[in-house]
Amino acid sequence: MNDSLLSGEGYNIADILDGFPHGVAILDNDLRLVTMNRFLEGLTGYSSVDTRGIYGDSIIRSNLGNRGQIFQQVLTTGEPVVLEGDIINRGRRRIIIQFTISPLRDHLDRIIGLIVVLEDISSLPSVISTQGFPDDSTEILGHSLKMQEVFELMPLMARTDASILITGETGTGKDKIAEAIHKTSKRGRHPFIKINCGALPESLLESELFGHIKGAFTGAVKDKPGMFKLAQDGTIFLTEIGDMPLPLQVKLLSVLDDREFFPVGGDKKVKVDVRIIAATHRSLREEVEQGNFREDLFYRLNVLHMHLPPLRERDGDIRFLLDHFLREFTKRLDKKINGFTARSIDLLTSYNYPGNIRELRNIVEYCANLCQDDKIRTEHLPKYLFDPSTPPVPAQDQTSRIPPSSASSQQTGSPEKDWLAIEKDMIVQALMKVHGNRSKAAKELGWGRTTLWRKLSLHNLS
Repeated sequence: MNDSLLSGEGYNIADILDGFPHGVAILDNDLRLVTMNRFLEGLTGYSSVDTRGIYGDSIIRSNLGNRGQIFQQVLTTGEPVVLEGDIINRGRRRIIIQFTISPLRDHLDRIIGLIVVLEDISSLPSVISTQGFPDDSTEILGHSLKMQEVFELMPLMARTDASILITGETGTGKDKIAEAIHKTSKRGRHPFIKINCGALPESLLESELFGHIKGAFTGAVKDKPGMFKLAQDGTIFLTEIGDMPLPLQVKLLSVLDDREFFPVGGDKKVKVDVRIIAATHRSLREEVEQGNFREDLFYRLNVLHMHLPPLRERDGDIRFLLDHFLREFTKRLDKKINGFTARSIDLLTSYNYPGNIRELRNIVEYCANLCQDDKIRTEHLPKYLFDPSTPPVPAQDQTSRIPPSSASSQQTGSPEKDWLAIEKDMIVQALMKVHGNRSKAAKELGWGRTTLWRKLSLHNLS
């Protein structure tokens, strides 16, 4: 690796790169990472120290082509390029990016590497409106009065730096609200880092949040900056805060009060300037009463509070969301489905959706994949939506055309496959059809590459 890329007389290259309001990486002629600035660390979730010498496309995981094709093109031609694409960060979040890739030359005008600038454009209105699926964007949908109240609160919360506690049932969109508030705040050009406090054991969660020093524990072979350090000047989103272990609650309280902390195994405090947004589906007041959550931390987090209503309380939004998601999935699957039958609408709008928007979206995805008609009928709906006493195909829909597989299952009396089994079969059949080529299989299924990757892991097919 060419260390001359980091050399300079009278200046510190790291300070220069950190002055950019966008992510910046320097690659050598072998397309290995030399360094990246703090903004890109937050964007990707990786630290510059840990990734030095690794191929750039292994850290900047984009859709610009395999094996750094665009990077190699700029090295060869010497011509800079500007194009839009996306990256998948360490947390498997897709971020829409404008890439500016330019050759880096020495004093003899020889190309000695590349400078790659990544501008997060996912918050631009034109991008939000065209990204497609809500799980890949910060798009927030709703016309009900309760959601209008939420929308009115968001800009007020974005203008301040106070801590926010967002509550609401699973699937109500707490993470999207948090990111939207961050994007429209004065910290919007800095990192937004999300971590699930209930997904990791205590020791690992502490290291992820606050970092550790070399030798702090077995396997700590080098210093590691934590998520708080990577989120410097930005926002850290602590989802499922109610699951955070009590010892870590004490440390988090110290960060809120003093804006500093000790890394795991360290004896030198690290100062940070980070806004904290926390979220939970639990009642933290009840957790406090039961001794599972510190009362002082609850009040420090609950400076500003926003509650997201469950879908069943959002009058009119269910029908609106059903139509929205159906348009998105039919476009993605290249199908012509013109809505739902009256009976299907009755069932879908009367269901209480314990999984809220996430569950509703999954139901529409199920229906859109299964339906071969011009409308989604009751036989295309997931079985669990029906009351046990209700037949799978109600009498008023008996005249509709039933796919051969469904008719066969009714005649033989065998139960229909659940959606996971159907989806797994679809993936296997698509892979067989294209002889194992995953890119072609994703196209065959109407999915993006990252969606297929996630589904392969879900079904243990990876």
